[in-house]
Amino acid sequence: QVQLVESGGGLVQAGGSLRLSCAASGRAFTSYRLGWFRQAPGKEREFVATIRWSGGSTFYADSVKGRFTISRDNAKNSVYLQMNSLKPEDTAVYYCAAGGKISIVTRPYEYDYWGQGTQVTVSS
Repeated sequence: QVQLVESGGGLVQAGGSLRLSCAASGRAFTSYRLGWFRQAPGKEREFVATIRWSGGSTFYADSVKGRFTISRDNAKNSVYLQMNSLKPEDTAVYYCAAGGKISIVTRPYEYDYWGQGTQVTVSS
């Protein structure tokens, strides 16, 4: 059974930093993409960043490019999202996701597995 468990959310002031972690278990993710999405109250789930488990290629939403960095640790079966220069508009529940066959990496429904989410709140 695949499990994705996020951690690292919290409350931070604008301009601050947080590092989210996603521990993955239950299968080999060698051919998978791992991604981060976020959802603010009253809004649709939004793509943030993705990384290919094998090779490590990355892709970011324009809104976070240059501020957020996605990375992985194969030995720990974990994916991370380093978030710098946080803004109040980054406030949302952040979800880790994994998918095997993805055509469009920004589409949430292309991902097969999801974590429970972790809250990130950025105060102004």
